[in-house]
Amino acid sequence: MSTVSTPPGPDTRAPGRRDAEVTKAAILKAARHLLARQAHADITLKAVAERAGVSPPLILKYFGNKDALFARVMSFDTDADALLDAPLPDLGRHMVRHVLTGQRDRGTDPLLRIAFAPLHGDRGEILRANFRAQVTERLAARLTGPDPGLRAELAVAALVGLGVMYGIARGPHLRATDADAVAERYGPLIQAQLTPQG
Repeated sequence: MSTVSTPPGPDTRAPGRRDAEVTKAAILKAARHLLARQAHADITLKAVAERAGVSPPLILKYFGNKDALFARVMSFDTDADALLDAPLPDLGRHMVRHVLTGQRDRGTDPLLRIAFAPLHGDRGEILRANFRAQVTERLAARLTGPDPGLRAELAVAALVGLGVMYGIARGPHLRATDADAVAERYGPLIQAQLTPQG
């Protein structure tokens, strides 16, 4: 008896929804890029739209207004989901790989937005508060043993330093080295803060 193969099922998401998700991601990426380079007050929706390859009214359709768009951009919540998505014993190496692959694959390290907080006046404090709550305090909540808050901040400081050396200082040796090789060298430094001593 012969069998008839059936083609794979269609993508269940409507084409309009797929396009909307891609467009929203492009808008957020463009806004993050601009926020890392200039003060919030100086960024226009027109500049975000031009960088994203969309019209300003489309940004308003998806995000409502500039403040709502930048509230999303100033959140680290989704980025922290990916950064912390590993079992605790493997988390140091995972975090290093995450920072490097973000730089290499997407040209951005979402953690580095915190380095530009001083550019943003009052909004810089929002960025700092979000970073503390969504990244360092969330990491600290996973840690056992003494001083979890300090250890989380030290681990994240080492990651931000790695991101600065790769993405801003553009260290040629770091950039030429495989992400897994860097994770093997640098991951234990991060892990030393995540795993209780003694």
